[in-house]
Formats: sequence, C-alpha cells, structure tokens
Amino acid sequence: MMDKKKVVVAFSGGLDTSYTVMYLAKEKGYEVYAACANTGGFSPEQLKTNEENAYKLGAKSYVTLDVTREYYDKSLRYMIYGNVLRNGTYPISVSSERIFQGMAIARYAKEIGADAIAHGSTGAGNDQVRFDMTFLVMAPGLEIITLTRDSNLSRQEEIDYLNSNGFPADFKKLKYSYNVGIWGTSICGGEILDSRQGLPESAYLKQVEKTGSEVIALKFSKGQLVGVNGEEFTDHIKAIQKVEGIAAPYGIGRDMHVGDTIIGIKGRVGFEAAAPMLIIAAHKFLEKFTLSKWQQYWKDQVANWYGMFLHESQYLEPVMRDIEAMLESSQRHVNGVVTMELRPYSFQTVGVDSPDDLVKNKLGEYGEGAKGWTSDDAKGFIKVTSTALRAYYLNHKDEAEQIENEL
Repeated sequence: MMDKKKVVVAFSGGLDTSYTVMYLAKEKGYEVYAACANTGGFSPEQLKTNEENAYKLGAKSYVTLDVTREYYDKSLRYMIYGNVLRNGTYPISVSSERIFQGMAIARYAKEIGADAIAHGSTGAGNDQVRFDMTFLVMAPGLEIITLTRDSNLSRQEEIDYLNSNGFPADFKKLKYSYNVGIWGTSICGGEILDSRQGLPESAYLKQVEKTGSEVIALKFSKGQLVGVNGEEFTDHIKAIQKVEGIAAPYGIGRDMHVGDTIIGIKGRVGFEAAAPMLIIAAHKFLEKFTLSKWQQYWKDQVANWYGMFLHESQYLEPVMRDIEAMLESSQRHVNGVVTMELRPYSFQTVGVDSPDDLVKNKLGEYGEGAKGWTSDDAKGFIKVTSTALRAYYLNHKDEAEQIENEL
C-alpha cells in the first residue's frame, strides 16, 4: 500500500476547520494532523475540547502550538513601542496574530514532513491572504488546501456533512462571530453589517461590572510594561493580562473600526481591547515626556507603516526588521510610571513619574520663567525665526495687504 499523504490542518475548532479535518480524512484519504496555534486566545478548557474533537473528526494526531511568547517578543512589543493603532483606532488585535499562527503551522508541517497544509478561510476576507502568503514563504512547495474557499461552501452544507457522518455539529448560526486573542477581541456580524448601527451592550463578551472610578499605575522600562499598581512583572504577557483584568470590567477599549481590507473592499469590525488601549495610551503619554520632538515624529512615521505591513500580511518583508530596530532604539529612555484614572467606558491619563522626564530641566518652565536664556536671547531668536516670512511678504506686499484686509 502507498503511504497516505500527510496534511496539517490549522485547526481552531470552529465549523470550517472541523469540516476540513473530517473531509480530508474521510473523503480524500489524507493522514490528518490537526494543529492549533495558540497566541493567547484559547483557554485550557477550549484547547482540551479541541483535542477531543480533532480525534472524533478523524485526525491521526493533534497538537497545540503555543506561540504567545513568540508573538509578543517578535511583534507585539514593537506595536507597543510604536503605539500602533490602525486608522488611529484599532490595535490590530487578532489580525496581527494570524501571521504567527501561520508561521507556527508552517514550521510544524515541515517538522513532520507534511505534503500539504489546509486552513478554513473563506474567499472574502483577509485571513486567506495572511495564511497563504505565510505558507508560500515559510513552507514553499507544500500544497495549500482551502475547502471552504474553493468550493464556496455554506455553513449549512458543512453542518449537514458533519452531522451525516456522526459528528454532532453544534455550530448554530450565531448573530456574532468572535476572534479572541491576547491583544483584544474582534466582533463581526449582527448590527455591524448595517453601517447605520453600532453594537448593543449584549454583543460584547466582557460586560460592564464596575462603577465609580479607580486609579491604575503602569510602569514601563525601556518601553515595555513591567509593573501594574506596584506589582512587578518579568513576564510581559502576565502584565498585559493583569491590566485586562482590571480594566475590562469598566467596558474600556470598545470601539468600531472601518478600514480597507487587503483584497480591496471596505471592512467593518467591532472590538473590545481594554489592555491594549490602556497600555498604548499610557506608553504614548510617557513618550511625550521622555522623547525628543523628532524622535516622536519619525517614530510615528515608521510605526504607521509597521501597522500597515502587519495588517497586509507583510510581516516577513525585510524592512520590518529595520523598522523594529529603529523602534527599539527609540525606547532607551522610555522609563517611568504612568497614572491613569478608569471609569465606566472611559479613562484619562493623569500624570507621569519618570527619571527621564524632559519637562523637568534646568533651562526653564513652560509659561513660568526662563533660566537658560535672557529676554534679549528670546527676542533675537524670534526675530531670526521670522526672517523667512518677513522676506516673503516684503517681496509680495499684495498678499500681505490681502491678509490684513481679511483680518
């Protein structure tokens, strides 16, 4: 007998990947290896259920690939360094994790000598691009199988197939679909499909349970979160989870993102990301005190590109390593504690205590008094600074008169 071909299925436990496992094992005769790449979005109970279901569906093997720390070390910390928010709104939550899930699946496929990799993406979203591009680069030569996309399968067709083959597919058509990760939860479906509407309270997984207000203190060392309310962390992931536990019950970090998908259509997604929004806001606030004007300016430019490349599945583009080097270098003086006040649905920055605070200096206090220059120095500086404008309007007196008349 010929050996069966090996296929690794990127297995989330959802309908599409469950169908993929069973169909490839039963109908196509593949030796199926189900692999769940966890970037912080699965609970131990969910992972246990995934394993049990994978074997029921016909998988020869199941494995959980935990890449949460790799995701933080190789990308998430740079998103914090760069204060990355797509379109100034969305912390690129689950979408940025897809790259690392794809890389983990590709590595595993090569380790076991697989012939193919399969995933459950449809043909109408971003994930098909993220997975396919990662596999093409990281596992060249392996066949990529996408049953849902290629056959344009409906949910009901997949459910009927699983049920008819003895798997009780309890995949009811829910009003909303959720993707949960360490850097936030995305919400699709329901009212989001109508541009005129927003999400109701019931759509969010984490409900508002806290009232009143409280103060939270976030400590950063070289741009990384290392302390929460006086508790020190060497594990940055646990520090993020600590912030999430404190802030999520206030309903902080909820918003709606509208943007351009990789394939060219507009997309809309709701999200809840308490820890990301707090951490980014605190970090950006601290940088205002500790970075120079031009450090902030140029860091904003490259960070915007970093976020765009992440979203558009260009993490493996070599320039990303160059951007990361610049972002990391910029963080050498981003140290200190940021105090913030939390209340239901909102927060505000309060203050900063930093050894690198540039507001504290011996040259002067803004709006109070100058110590590093004299009044004559100030008048000379202002006169020289105005030289270009004075020269322009001396040569274009008609424009100067027009401005005078309009004023």
